[in-house]
Amino acid sequence: MSKFKKLASSAGQTLIIFLITFVLAEITFRVYNHVNPTFIFYDLSYNRFRGKPGAPDYDFHLNSRGFKDVEFKPKKEANTYRVLALGDSFAFGVVPYQHNYLTLLEQQLNSNGRQVEVLNMGIPGAGPQHYLALFAKEGLQLQPDMVLVSFFVGNDFADTMIRGRTKAYDYSAVAGLMKYFIDLNRKYEGRVIHGGASYDDNAPTFTEEAYLNLEKNRSLIYMKREPLKKAFADAIGYLARIKELCDSSKIELRIIIIPDELQVNAVLQSKVLKALNASSDELDFTLPNRFLREQLQVHRIGYFDLLDNFSSASAQMNLYKPNNSHWNIAGNKLAADILARYISIQLNR
Repeated sequence: MSKFKKLASSAGQTLIIFLITFVLAEITFRVYNHVNPTFIFYDLSYNRFRGKPGAPDYDFHLNSRGFKDVEFKPKKEANTYRVLALGDSFAFGVVPYQHNYLTLLEQQLNSNGRQVEVLNMGIPGAGPQHYLALFAKEGLQLQPDMVLVSFFVGNDFADTMIRGRTKAYDYSAVAGLMKYFIDLNRKYEGRVIHGGASYDDNAPTFTEEAYLNLEKNRSLIYMKREPLKKAFADAIGYLARIKELCDSSKIELRIIIIPDELQVNAVLQSKVLKALNASSDELDFTLPNRFLREQLQVHRIGYFDLLDNFSSASAQMNLYKPNNSHWNIAGNKLAADILARYISIQLNR
């Protein structure tokens, strides 16, 4: 046998051994991940968005984990009902800590002698895929009784388009393991979101033109002729996986469906339609909510949709910060009032 043939034979044998080893490792890791989903197969990239531990945020300081909340107690105290809140910048909030709807929710739930903790793990810039990863990596160990996911209609569907299943580690457990160790050794400093600035509830965040363009670009999800079916399905997929993790640990799961201002502000709707040169018949501002509610029912996931409440209240008061799609102080209070009533019913069952 020539030297070339020997090399080719050796390379072929090595390749076969590698493939067999890879397949066996893939099967082993997948089985392990099914049995123990808190292990390693979740993307840690949400860390690049999270706050810097101890950073100032108006007149508050983020906790040691970089979340906009007081320090979390690693172990839940006896007779305490623990709610773990996941979300993006809505959960983190553009308002100061004391006005955040999750802070207010905790206060209201404790007003009747209960012992309830609401742990705010909101990360600005995160999406449904990050909610899943954060819950699996950090949330489960906190032993919550309920997981509360704040799903923002304005961009949580779109976030799944930006980060869908496009990388090898999304499909392979072995590749996911390698990605995990790469992320584990990567340094994430954390971000300073608001710093020590003074909060002004009436100050616009963007110019009129910039904010109109923002809402115009988001309006694709309301188009009747071409709904973003893949983005919708992907978002549901992440929520369904969170449900699986919750069910395996006997944790309640509730989704808060948070409306974009475009859905509840008739004046803004008219401006966007004009900018799009579209008629009101071409867009359905309730379409994403109907799809989401339908799919959540299919997956037996509890939810509360704030669209109707905010639509009605928006006719009487401003609930969003000027030229900013996040709630102002009044919007946060309204959300807390609604959620407190709903969750109190759950606790009394």
